Amino acid sequence: MLKLNMHFLVLIVVCFSVVFSLLSEMASAQPASPNIIVVLADDMGFSDLGCYGSEIETPHIDTLAANGLKFTQFYNTARCWPTRAALMTGLYPHQVNMAMNFGPNAPAGYTGVIPNTARMIPELLKTVGYRTYHVGKWHLNSRGPLHNETWPLARGYDHSYFMLQQDNFHNPKLLFDDKQRIERPGDQDPDYYVTTAFTNQAIRRLKEHQQHDSDKPFFLYLAHTAPHFPLHAKAEDVAKYLGKYRMGWDELRIRRHQKQLDSGLLNCKLSERDPASVPWETLREEEQIEWDARMATYAAMIDRIDIGVGRIVEQLKAMNAFENTLIFVLSDNGSSAEYIVRGDGHQPGAAPGSRESYRCLEVGWSNAANTPFREHKMWTYEGGIATPLVVHWPNGIKSPGDQNISIGHVIDLLPTICEVAGAEYPQEYEGESTQTLPGISLSAAFENQQIPDREFLFWEHQGHKAIRKGDWKLVARRQEPWSLYDLKKDRSELHDVAAAYPKIVSELASLWQKTAQETNVVEWNTFPQSHNRHTPEYREK
Repeated sequence: MLKLNMHFLVLIVVCFSVVFSLLSEMASAQPASPNIIVVLADDMGFSDLGCYGSEIETPHIDTLAANGLKFTQFYNTARCWPTRAALMTGLYPHQVNMAMNFGPNAPAGYTGVIPNTARMIPELLKTVGYRTYHVGKWHLNSRGPLHNETWPLARGYDHSYFMLQQDNFHNPKLLFDDKQRIERPGDQDPDYYVTTAFTNQAIRRLKEHQQHDSDKPFFLYLAHTAPHFPLHAKAEDVAKYLGKYRMGWDELRIRRHQKQLDSGLLNCKLSERDPASVPWETLREEEQIEWDARMATYAAMIDRIDIGVGRIVEQLKAMNAFENTLIFVLSDNGSSAEYIVRGDGHQPGAAPGSRESYRCLEVGWSNAANTPFREHKMWTYEGGIATPLVVHWPNGIKSPGDQNISIGHVIDLLPTICEVAGAEYPQEYEGESTQTLPGISLSAAFENQQIPDREFLFWEHQGHKAIRKGDWKLVARRQEPWSLYDLKKDRSELHDVAAAYPKIVSELASLWQKTAQETNVVEWNTFPQSHNRHTPEYREK
């Protein structure tokens, strides 16, 4: 009996040793540094997520917000490529030559080629052991040879599923899977839809990471092209929303604004309808049906982004990585009032959202998407530069569910990511000095603390300009005079108080001019007209 008990005790000890060893291996396989995911939408308005006032179904992103942080005063740069440049480098777009893409003979700030001294997030993270993955839009590539030094694989990414040209969501002209060309994938797969494909590729990289690199942290940059025009969506997603927008953009703005007030997201008045738009009730019934279909398609595009976020969350949970993954969800600029026609064209009678259609959201619905603010993508009023920002990190956020009123900007993502990952920004690169980062880390907000004060934030795009210092914001359209707003009392920018505070106007205008000179801003009206090919078409006010 004693001999039997001894054998039993030995067996128990062996079992405990095996289990302890397995648990130790599992623990060591999970990286100590957080995984990091940035999900960037394209031309999505401030109020387009459910948790920011929308009726669009975004339950997965809303859940991240409810269990994370929701920023109420976060900013982008008003346009696609400048925001992406600022996000990746932590510098203002003019500092990294991405104010425009006018080529090598353009003034500094406008060539479209980011210098190597402007180190990008993946390059910095690789110095501390991260694996790095890019999926979707890049928009930081200059004209020139394929796979040159401006493409994702040359700027720190281990893998990239890269959309070169933004055109047909159902059948894009050209993508690259690393360096393999993918031409017209919809020709081989009639169900191909690029937003779903991007999610599929993101999950592919996560599965590969789990299989081959589970002991290392990862960075995933998922840069969607939705809901940028053309308005393309899957038929079943469009059907879900058709008819829901017959109330019109005026009523939709009122409903979204009320939801924002009720949730405590904002406490400001609703701006007037954009003067380039028309009262909804003045439209003929057939026009209302057409506009309802456009907004239904736009809503379907955002819905599909959210479905993808849900799939990624499930994959993270399957990898036992969800708790230690820092997720950011935001937009590159406000919703777009553009109505340009390009790509494959539009076939009359084409079903809403189909590959044969080509529609833009235009000013009425864009105005609603940017509720409660004025203006749109490309303007530096709040409607152009305010972005929703959802941050989720179970292991790192102490007070989940908070609405954070800290003033932030996309230039803050790089210093935030570097801090949580333990990466340092170099003072020089290959013998050349790097620029001082203008952004600050947001990590204090994760600890339920106030983020450090900054002196100001600065904007310029195609002559539209702004500067914010504390609650004061100075803003102007191209050649128009400055307007001044107290955003603490008037976030919607309805009451210009420039005449009442000339000293503040002078101080901020001088600060803007000094910063413009330091960051290579060139007066927009000095560029040749031929360079203005990037100027959008929109309904004149």
